[in-house]
Amino acid sequence: MSKRDFLLEIGVEELPARFIPDAIEQLREKLAEWFQKERISYDNVSTFATPRRLAVLVEGVAEKQEDIREEARGPAKKIAIDDEGNWTKAALGFARGQGVDVNDLYVKEVKGVDYVFANKFIAGKASAERLRDIKEVIANLQFPQTMRWGSYSFRFARPIRWLVALYGDEVIPFSINDVETGAKTYGHRFLGKEVTLKKPTDYLETLKREYVIADYDERKALIRQQIETLAKENGWVVPIDEALLDEVTNLVEYPTALYGTFDASFLTLPKEVLITSMREHQRYFPVEDKEKKLLPYFITVRNGNRDHLDRVAKGNEKVLRARLADAAFFYEEDQKLSIDAALKQLEQIVYHEQLGSVGDKVRRIVAIVTKLSDTIAIAEETKAIAIRAAEICKFDLVTQMVNEFTELQGYMGEVYAKLAGEKA
Repeated sequence: MSKRDFLLEIGVEELPARFIPDAIEQLREKLAEWFQKERISYDNVSTFATPRRLAVLVEGVAEKQEDIREEARGPAKKIAIDDEGNWTKAALGFARGQGVDVNDLYVKEVKGVDYVFANKFIAGKASAERLRDIKEVIANLQFPQTMRWGSYSFRFARPIRWLVALYGDEVIPFSINDVETGAKTYGHRFLGKEVTLKKPTDYLETLKREYVIADYDERKALIRQQIETLAKENGWVVPIDEALLDEVTNLVEYPTALYGTFDASFLTLPKEVLITSMREHQRYFPVEDKEKKLLPYFITVRNGNRDHLDRVAKGNEKVLRARLADAAFFYEEDQKLSIDAALKQLEQIVYHEQLGSVGDKVRRIVAIVTKLSDTIAIAEETKAIAIRAAEICKFDLVTQMVNEFTELQGYMGEVYAKLAGEKA
């Protein structure tokens, strides 16, 4: 049986990075299930994803469904044949339902009872015809949030702007929200252009010429390599956070790493404050020296080529400067708030409508610590330290730093408690 490759691409407005890994895995699984249900064999499936596209390349797709040959059991012989040896309505209905001539029915014994059987044959349809229904796979994709646009009722993570459904050199026709399938795809939003694919296997190389690296693993490896090159050239150590690397990979189509700098005076801030500002809010990679001391540099990844990198770096530096200036202000102001004053403010924060305030929660923690200390009979000095730790374990929730950078709750409590003279 001859085979052809099949490409499905869903072109969208920019997807949130966190949506992409699950969406592309769903697409792979649901397509495999669809091909199995449709009895269409294939050789291999490859998936590709960027913020503007989800795509699947299915290689070696058979040109028709597999034929069905199976034995179907009908009514018992005593029901299917009357006393005169003629076929009854039950037998005629069974034959009609199986698509066979009544004369092709035969009798076979099963566990001591004679039944009527038919050899059922269903010829497979052309794959090009069945592939039109593959739009149901797109419709069944699930996302954390979906949206409607225009006057359409169809929901998806982001508006669909183009569709590619190419089987060999043949376009499989269907539409979603008046977007018709075709062989045209689109390159990088600013650097690329519209291109027509001649065959599915041209996909990766065609997009690469239009400044889109559609293969996630290739894009991720390229970002890692570029970061490591910058680190080596400047004698830096850049600890690559894998979760951040995954996220950045799903934020860009054509990655170019570059570095910027910030005022060294900000290094007086706690290290985690700087790292959080860079990593969680700006998606930057912090830079350290060989002693793991933070340096006044950062690495970011641009969605584009190397043109005007100095201008891009300055723009990122400006944004980070504002972030760090806020952090420095919060750090200075928070130190003016005593721990006791902060604890009083916890009374105003609702923990749960049936469990009271965060202050009530803290008192429960203190009661548990006191009870445990008495139960295991620890020294009075150790007990006092444990109770104090319980008393102040939530005070940083009212600080400006934690209000802005919620990821730092707990960590800032330690920093501020030490500055206030609490026991380490």
